Amino acid sequence: MTYTTAALVGVAGGVGTTRTTLEVAVALAADGADVAVLDAAYATQGLGDYLPGRIDPDLTALVTDRAEESLSTGLADLDAGTDGRVTCCPVDAPFERLARAKRVEAARRFEGRIEEATATFDHVLVDVPPIAANQAVAAATTCERVGAVAPVGDRGVDATARLRERLADLGTAADLLVATGGTDESGAADVVLPETETTVPGCLTDERYGRAIERLVAELVERDVAAVGESNGLLGGVGEVFRRQ
Repeated sequence: MTYTTAALVGVAGGVGTTRTTLEVAVALAADGADVAVLDAAYATQGLGDYLPGRIDPDLTALVTDRAEESLSTGLADLDAGTDGRVTCCPVDAPFERLARAKRVEAARRFEGRIEEATATFDHVLVDVPPIAANQAVAAATTCERVGAVAPVGDRGVDATARLRERLADLGTAADLLVATGGTDESGAADVVLPETETTVPGCLTDERYGRAIERLVAELVERDVAAVGESNGLLGGVGEVFRRQ
């Protein structure tokens, strides 16, 4: 069974959840899938840094003031040179709207946006911060699969334990643990992502990193993608990071 929706949840801030989510999306798109990435990390708003141009409407607007509009109005494509499409709905909002977007009614609309995306895309991925707000709860409980993203080392171990407790309180659980940034000496991680000096999408140009993302895709959505690093290595710098102008 191949899963359509998956949430990648950071056990803490700054552990590489946004990048990991995008790399999974690109690997799926390299295999021909059309993928939507939705941004639940309202505080950091990091997803938009990978996209060109202005973001209007952003995801918070689509769950508050412009809830009647189609999700398509807030989507922006990541140009990674893949056969499939990677399109994102990021957050770029003032504090006042961020606060309203975290309300229960807005979180319910966020759930609806995930469901709306499944009608158009082969896979829907959600970039989720540590479980501490309603939109993160909505993502973790709505998606079919949940992957916990943690740094290697003691910080990751402790934060992962806290995340598992919070997920249990919500009546769900992490389906797999992804360790970022090196070697997982504890052996607890299902997939370990090595360090890479590449920009997004590193899975297309760094074979070792790409193989790890390939394993992550298989574990997360149970879809076997083609040898990502090797088969797309000639793309070179096609996927360099875009910054908003």
